[in-house]
Order: sequence, then structure tokens, then C-alpha cells
Amino acid sequence: MVSIDGLTGLWDRLFGAQPDPPPLLVLLTAAVALVVVSTRLPWRIARNAVTIAHEGGHALAALLTGRRLRGIRLHSDTSGLTLSAGRPTGPGMILTLLAGYLAPPLVGLAGAWLLGGNRITLLLWVAVALLLAMLVMIRNVFGVLSLLVTGGIVLAVSWYASPQVQAVFAYTGVWFLLLGGVRPVLELQRLRGRGRMPESDADQLAGITPLPAFFWVTVFALVNLVTLAVGALLLAGPILTDAGISL
Repeated sequence: MVSIDGLTGLWDRLFGAQPDPPPLLVLLTAAVALVVVSTRLPWRIARNAVTIAHEGGHALAALLTGRRLRGIRLHSDTSGLTLSAGRPTGPGMILTLLAGYLAPPLVGLAGAWLLGGNRITLLLWVAVALLLAMLVMIRNVFGVLSLLVTGGIVLAVSWYASPQVQAVFAYTGVWFLLLGGVRPVLELQRLRGRGRMPESDADQLAGITPLPAFFWVTVFALVNLVTLAVGALLLAGPILTDAGISL
């Protein structure tokens, strides 16, 4: 039996606010995330987190627009595939295709909002819940392992790590999603220019709308850059407060 005191303690731990992080922590975690996004090998490994968010965005958009979600596959080369059934054209399909490249920075923005309220533990538990929800739709072994490992790391940090370690982990992760949402769009256009991604999300959008693929790539880039800017302002709250600036 779980006692009332135990439930109260768990509730306070989950929804309670942690202390403001030192401004140096915010800056250093941003620098670490930027290095990971900018360098080849760290990006190659960490990009799996962006792929998870990308495919999760497709899946959520498909469900919200009434499409039938058939499954998600995550691959070791950091690519992914989300299959849904429904009309091949129309608003539902457009939103489903749009959601992929927009999802990582938007997830990062939601995380920045929670961190702005010092809800670090809540952010980590929400991440675990989302990964578990996505797990039931995974249709390949690597995808299952990828989500289990990612979710296990986040859960372990949220349960066993000190508040300082949780803060470092959460801020680094949110910065990474905000910054990491921009690089795949640049890679997309570069590969499209070489003719190596003829079935990209942008090209599929061009096929069901009167607008060219480059327009959709531009939409991805602009939305992600604006999201990065807003998220950065939210994360920089402690620094701005120390400087006497209020948002």
C-alpha cells in the first residue's frame, strides 16, 4: 500500500519548482549542445533524439487529424518512417507531413517553457511518458531499443540524480532540441540539391499542394529559427533576471 505521505511526497517532487539554475549553467549547456550539433560524430549519435521527435511529430499530427496510425520505424542510420492511413491529400496529410521537421524545436520550446518555471523533474517525467506512449507504435527492434535506452536514461536521471545534475541534463537536452531542429533542414536542402531525397517531406508536400518543395523547406527553416529564438529567451531567463531585464 502507498501511504498518503508517500503520494504527497511524489506529487511535490513531480510538480514542485526547483531553484533557479546559475546563469553559467544555462550558458555552458547551450555551448555543449551547440558543439554536439556542430560536430560530426557527436551529432551522428545524438541525432537519434531528433529523429524520435521528428517521427513522433508525424505520428501525433496523424492522430490529431483523424488519420489511422499504422506504425513507426527508427533506423540505425538515424532515419525514420511513420506510416498512417487516410486521404493522400488534404489538410490532414499536409499537417502530418509538416509536423516532422517542426516537431524537434517545438518539443524543445515546450521544454524551455517548463524550465522557465523551474519544473525540471516534471519535464523529465513528461519526456518519459511521451517515449512510453510512442513505444507502443514502434514496429522494429532498433526502434524499440532506441526508445527503451533513451527513456531509461531520462528516468534514471529524474529519479536518482541530484537537482544539479537534473538541471544540467534537462537544459542540455532542451538546448539540443532547439538547435538540433535547424541542422536537419539544412541537410535536407543540401541532399535535395544533389537529387538524393526525391521523396522528402518537402517534396511530398509539393506533390499535394501548388507550392514548390523549396517553399516548404523555407517554412521549416523559418519556423525552426523563430522557435529557437523564443526558446532561447525562455531559457535565458536567469541571465536576464541577473541583468535586471524582465521578459
